[in-house]
Amino acid sequence: MRGILKRKENKNNCVVGDNVEISEDNYIIGIEERKNLLERPIVSNIDYFVIQFAAKDPNIDFDRLDIMILRSFFYNIKPIIVVNKIDLLTEDELEEIKRKLEFLVPLDIPCFFISKKLNIGVDKLKEFLKGYTSAFGGPSGVGKSSIINMLQVEKILEVGETSKRLKRGKHTTKDTNLLPLSNGGYIIDTPGFSSVELPKIKNSNELMKLFPEFNSVGNCKFNDCQHLNEPGCKIKDAVENNQIAKNRYEFYKKVYEKLKNERWNKYE
Repeated sequence: MRGILKRKENKNNCVVGDNVEISEDNYIIGIEERKNLLERPIVSNIDYFVIQFAAKDPNIDFDRLDIMILRSFFYNIKPIIVVNKIDLLTEDELEEIKRKLEFLVPLDIPCFFISKKLNIGVDKLKEFLKGYTSAFGGPSGVGKSSIINMLQVEKILEVGETSKRLKRGKHTTKDTNLLPLSNGGYIIDTPGFSSVELPKIKNSNELMKLFPEFNSVGNCKFNDCQHLNEPGCKIKDAVENNQIAKNRYEFYKKVYEKLKNERWNKYE
């Protein structure tokens, strides 16, 4: 990069996914306006954020899954869920995971159950991603590189294993790669992570907007209802009537308390 684009203190000045202008001598001299920017992993101009977990080895961390969905909504990127390694499950275990993921249906979040070993579900995922730019994210050891190797043809990514002692994945991808899909579009492989933070949500109103299922019920008794202990709360009624998944509501309360205590109080 040249000039102002070369500022080293700004890690977001040019990221994977940017559409750039290149000079005749192969310097980046301009960056087009982005339609979105996802932080951790830092990528731009994404159509889908593919959140991948393993069905087992390591097991799904549902709290982490909820946070990643929240981050997708925060950055206005459509989330997709991929559950890999279903060949490690019994039929009953697979049905139990599907039951736990039923909350995705009212959120209009597609979910793909995949086995790289048995080549189950990969073709459906490939067809869904065709023509789009998608970033893969998830914990280490869930098989992201293995799945991406089946979706693209340009580069064979290094594949790691899960630590049997620690029961968690080993980091394989060390940088972010933009790769062409074999049937059109692009896919971005990102490094795995051991933790993920909540996005920079400014207040409770902004938090509520990141739970689209809250919009499917009527108005609460009080306009400033926080959906916690207030009387006449339609959200709490919807939870009791199974219109809103209880685990989603419990996650909302957990995030609300965490942000209120750790961030929002600092600005009051």
